Amino acid sequence: MSLEPEAASSYIDLKLLEAQLSRKIAGPLHIEKISPVAGGDISKAFKVQCKLKPFFFKLHRQSMYPMLQSEARNLEALAKTKTLRIPLPIAHGLIGTHCYLLLEFLDLHRCGPGAALGSQLARLHQHTENYCGWFEDNWIGTTSQPNTKCTDWVSFWRHRRLAHQLSLAKDNGAPHTLLEHGEHLLCDMDGLFANYSPESSLLHGDLWSGNFAFDAKARPVVYDPACYYGDRETDLAMTELFGGFSQEFYSAYMEALPLDEGYRIRKDFYNLYHVLNHFNLFGGSYARQAEQTCLKVLSELR
Repeated sequence: MSLEPEAASSYIDLKLLEAQLSRKIAGPLHIEKISPVAGGDISKAFKVQCKLKPFFFKLHRQSMYPMLQSEARNLEALAKTKTLRIPLPIAHGLIGTHCYLLLEFLDLHRCGPGAALGSQLARLHQHTENYCGWFEDNWIGTTSQPNTKCTDWVSFWRHRRLAHQLSLAKDNGAPHTLLEHGEHLLCDMDGLFANYSPESSLLHGDLWSGNFAFDAKARPVVYDPACYYGDRETDLAMTELFGGFSQEFYSAYMEALPLDEGYRIRKDFYNLYHVLNHFNLFGGSYARQAEQTCLKVLSELR
């Protein structure tokens, strides 16, 4: 649930926040101004202006503190690769009935060199492991994302991704036909991997057009990750789910890391996870979209 678009002082004691942040960064921090930032669907966001520089401040209800802590760890993991630019996490904590995450503030722009984003994403995907999953469970939006490590990618996707979302969809009142088609896909999905065994790449995990931008120096920036190790096609598939990225992005990525020809079919299969998640978060027409996606993939398997 998103917080209402009101001033930060409607939620927290700013003097208490100032004192807590000063302790966490081991130096005096004086908040001169804190103003709402538009665009967040999950957390309330603010620009915190201090004497020397601004910060980006995410605020949520206290129960979501583990989600913000996990986000900070995901950002740190991406930063260590020295590939894509990310807003560096600075501090997080609890304050009153809320939790927060303080990040580096970046002056972001929607337009920039798509080719740089594509080539840098390819570099990120070249960071690999010998397992699928992550060192902890995390979140995709506010939905739990199980990440127990596994050496079998097909099993990982079947149980920790698709079956998990279908189970949640059942609890959320999904149509019987959607659940039935989903069960058929769980049984038949092995056919998508008959001649394909992907490496486990470090993934952003939630790479849609709302989670990337460019900084003041036109460097690609990504944020709001849901990291794990798995098939890099899942990141590429999601870039196509809500409108797609630029052609320069795809050309640069493919030049660095060409995709298997089976990606044409698997991208719909992988995006089913995100469509189901949108149904579980928002309901509505996403149920129909998920059912249509199931039928499209099943028709390719027959």
